[in-house]
Amino acid sequence: MPAANTCWGIEVGAGAVKALKLEVVDDRPRVVDFAYIPHAKVLSTPELDQEDAKRVALGRLVTEFDLSNATIAVSVPGHSAFARFAKLPPVDPKKVPDIVKFEAVQQIPFPLEQVEWDYQTFVSPDSPDVEVGIFAITKERINGELMLLRDMRIVPDLVTLSPVAVYNAMAFDLQFTEKTQGTILLDVGTTSTDLIIADAGRVWIRTFPIGGHEFTKALVEQFKLSYPKAEKLKREAEQSKHARHVFQAMRPVFTDLVQDVQRSVGYYQSLHREADLSRLIGLGSTFKLPGLRKYLKQQLGINVYRIDAFKGLTAEGPRAAEFEALSLNMCTAYGLALQGLGMGTLQANLMPVKVSREAMWERKKRWFLAAAGLSLAATGSMFIRPLMDKNAAAATPAPASINRAVTMSRTLVSEANAAGVTSVGQGAFDAANMISVFDRREVIPLLLDDVSRMVEEANRAGETGAAPVHLRRLSTEYLHAESSTPPRSAGSRDSYSDRDSSGDGHQGRMSVGRDDRQPSGWDETPQQRDPGTGRPRVRVTLELTTPRSAAEARIHATETVMRWLQQNAKREGVAYVLELVGDGSLQVAQAAALSSTAGPAASAGARAPRGREIPSEVREEGRGGRQFNQPVRDNVVGGPEVPRQAQEAFQAEVGLARFAPIVAPEKRVPEGSVESVVTVTFEAVLVSTGTSGEGSR
Repeated sequence: MPAANTCWGIEVGAGAVKALKLEVVDDRPRVVDFAYIPHAKVLSTPELDQEDAKRVALGRLVTEFDLSNATIAVSVPGHSAFARFAKLPPVDPKKVPDIVKFEAVQQIPFPLEQVEWDYQTFVSPDSPDVEVGIFAITKERINGELMLLRDMRIVPDLVTLSPVAVYNAMAFDLQFTEKTQGTILLDVGTTSTDLIIADAGRVWIRTFPIGGHEFTKALVEQFKLSYPKAEKLKREAEQSKHARHVFQAMRPVFTDLVQDVQRSVGYYQSLHREADLSRLIGLGSTFKLPGLRKYLKQQLGINVYRIDAFKGLTAEGPRAAEFEALSLNMCTAYGLALQGLGMGTLQANLMPVKVSREAMWERKKRWFLAAAGLSLAATGSMFIRPLMDKNAAAATPAPASINRAVTMSRTLVSEANAAGVTSVGQGAFDAANMISVFDRREVIPLLLDDVSRMVEEANRAGETGAAPVHLRRLSTEYLHAESSTPPRSAGSRDSYSDRDSSGDGHQGRMSVGRDDRQPSGWDETPQQRDPGTGRPRVRVTLELTTPRSAAEARIHATETVMRWLQQNAKREGVAYVLELVGDGSLQVAQAAALSSTAGPAASAGARAPRGREIPSEVREEGRGGRQFNQPVRDNVVGGPEVPRQAQEAFQAEVGLARFAPIVAPEKRVPEGSVESVVTVTFEAVLVSTGTSGEGSR
């Protein structure tokens, strides 16, 4: 079970994944570890697959940090949930839950059976009124968030809204009480802004859709830039020689932001006329924009502050300065960890009860198994006396009749062995082959992450130019250590295949199948795997495109991708070592780019299995499927005759390619332009985790 005094607070933001691990020591939280993992592109980038971007960042989190033996608290964005507030009529405290449920039906724009919800009451010492905050999220949305986390092996113990976590962090760090001056917390995120008002023990929350994305979008429209370049210009606006024009372009967004803040504050003061809001505290990366703090102070007429360091929480060790620099971005994770430790002011939890019970059962299962083992041991002790009696009986000489029977049985066994009727038949290893699919299943995600880093390195080196590098195709091929090609004997079969993550949808194939007559694989001895190195490997082939000449493309690839491969060949905790494939590791070709990809027919043809060709003799026979009139050729098997099982498997692949073709996405390139195709080939030699090198990821 997770430790009750340790908690990870994890926020999956639009710009980065932020996580903070706190531990309670002497009734005070202490920083144990923290992580800030930015996305390759902010999630608001047009046409970006947000789910894939989140998976990559969360994959790095679970591989680089230990999330076990600790409570886990996660947040959902304020714009994806509901926060409603109402005053309750004077009633008996025992009837408050019923009144709150009635208010929830009125306030939540969905039937209650379709949402997960929780509430918190607020009582001011200067007022007899009881106010309630109702927090809700649709079950469809929360289940989608939990499924993504579960796929990355993260099982949270509680889920709450980001603005709730922000309030918990600031209330603890600044020691909010009923007498604390009225404070506005403004968390300006990438896609939305959370406004939290803390006043006289009350909390009020509103979220509106203005954030860093709106500032970037204004620069895109004003200067006709791509979204990534506009995002970079926004971050470096103060150092730019065109700073005045940049701020002029963003001024309408500044105005919209201030107007929404003024409307929210005005509405709250209309409900609480005695409220005195005298300060505003800014949070979030967008609040770093130069001039925003000053503009808010001028327009709102109150003091505006920015969180540069936490007062109630500090980090020790060599990373202390790094943690202090990230204070503006770690507020939500701070509040989540506090709530997981039971130290948060607001305790709203939107975790589905069913999921919580399942997680609790999984954690308690090993304790039940241990109890069952002790029970079996206690039961076994009851048989000690019969065992002693058996030993005493064994010491008594056996009668002659028994000896004769034993002698006769041995004679019969010898005759049966000589006749060969007692030998064990050849085993079938289909089940073992099916289980072996999951061996080293973490290799492909790690390789995809490495490829993403290579492309990112290539584009980072060329940010100032106009020649971006794109991933055209990615293919993987498992190489059995005894041969330079995948083992595809007459009795072998592919046990794993997966579409790669390249933009055009081409397939990569990793074969970890085993011979039906010899069930071996990752645990083979070095002599069985490879007389030279004794290691199986995965060969990775990348095709990168860039609007450069062949010579420029070769130099750029050598200085970025190839250098990255050499510098990151060996890393601690990675289950493979990267090696180049001789002189053929880097190849460059130049050709005129097409204005669009081929149609569905061509795409279907491109899906033919690796190393095979679809014979023209394949034809359709009614609804009975397809039939091979001639043997299928396979460059791995090397013979003209193919077993019936292989033909049936190939028939299925041909049928799938024809009836369900995978169409490559349209690639719009100016007709007649020239681009270079860079092919990089390297191998990931599989080794035991922790022995791959001295570096770290």
